[in-house]
Amino acid sequence: MTSVDDIWLPLVDEPIGGIVAKLEADDPELERLVSSPRRLLAFRTFAYIRVGILLGRLLFDNDLPPYDGTETWVDALLREPAHREALAREVRAVAEEIAADPQYAAEEPLGPDDEARARFREFARKRLE
Repeated sequence: MTSVDDIWLPLVDEPIGGIVAKLEADDPELERLVSSPRRLLAFRTFAYIRVGILLGRLLFDNDLPPYDGTETWVDALLREPAHREALAREVRAVAEEIAADPQYAAEEPLGPDDEARARFREFARKRLE
C-alpha cells in the first residue's frame, strides 16, 4: 500500500499557486478582506480552484499558437491583459465572498492591527533616538 506522502499533491503547485500569489500581491486590499487564518485558508483553497477552472475555460475559448517550447499555454494566456484582468476579478470575487461570510465574522485578524503597529513604531522610534 502507498503511504499518504507518496500520493500527496501540493495544492499550491505551479502555475496556479504562483498566479494566485501574484494577484494577491498586486491587490493589497485582498489582505484586509481575508486577514484571519481560516479566511486565508478558505480564500486560497477556493481561489486556486476557481482560477484553475477559469484558466481551463480560457484555454478552450482562445486559439493559442502551437507549443514551441518557449512558453506554456498559461503564460500565453496571461500575456493577454483581458485574461489577466478576468483572473484578478475572479480572485477578488473569492476574497469578497469569504469576507462577507458570517461564519468568519468573529475571527481575529492575522498579525497586529493598525493601532498595534503604530504603538510599535512609536516605541521603536523612541528606542532608536
